[in-house]
Amino acid sequence: MSLVSFLIAAIVLAITPGPGIAYVVARTVAGGRCEGLASCFGTAMGGLIHVLAAALGLSLLIAESAMLFGLVKYVGAAYLVYLGVRMLLRRQETLDMAPVASQGARRAWREGIVVEALNVKTALFFLAFLPQFASPGEPLVPQLALLGGICVGLNTLVDVIAVFAAARLLRSGAARAARARLLTRTSGLVMLGLGAYLALARRASAV
Repeated sequence: MSLVSFLIAAIVLAITPGPGIAYVVARTVAGGRCEGLASCFGTAMGGLIHVLAAALGLSLLIAESAMLFGLVKYVGAAYLVYLGVRMLLRRQETLDMAPVASQGARRAWREGIVVEALNVKTALFFLAFLPQFASPGEPLVPQLALLGGICVGLNTLVDVIAVFAAARLLRSGAARAARARLLTRTSGLVMLGLGAYLALARRASAV
């Protein structure tokens, strides 16, 4: 898979409204821009923990068996299809911002790390997504670290933009919901198509 394909998928997924954006916006509402930005960098560090874990874990897996790594890629493709179907079946996607109290930038940063590091869905996503664009014939850890770092960087950029635009987003609830539904459906189609394409491409190459 080319880097361009990866970037397209990663960008679409990054701009999809989800728990991460909801968290940093809620933190901004509670403690202002400084606290919101601190939470962004906290979640970024938590995301990098998942990237490192995925890179090391998958590298150990392929060291044991290339066949097992191939199986992980098939399972990962199926997981992407599953996520795509779930997104397409959602009737409405909103930013569920639970009220939070202002705690200061340093604590918001630490809390962001913990919240993201303990997010099992993030771990599963990286394990499913990153191997699809890695070549088993090349050193795996640098590839996965680079791809994962790009994902985290894009997600953090979107979170920072959400922090700066928080006031506007909160004022336009109906428009926000419409944009969220559109982005969610777009991301669902991207993941569904990506997962199906990856699975079929490998099946064809195996024939």
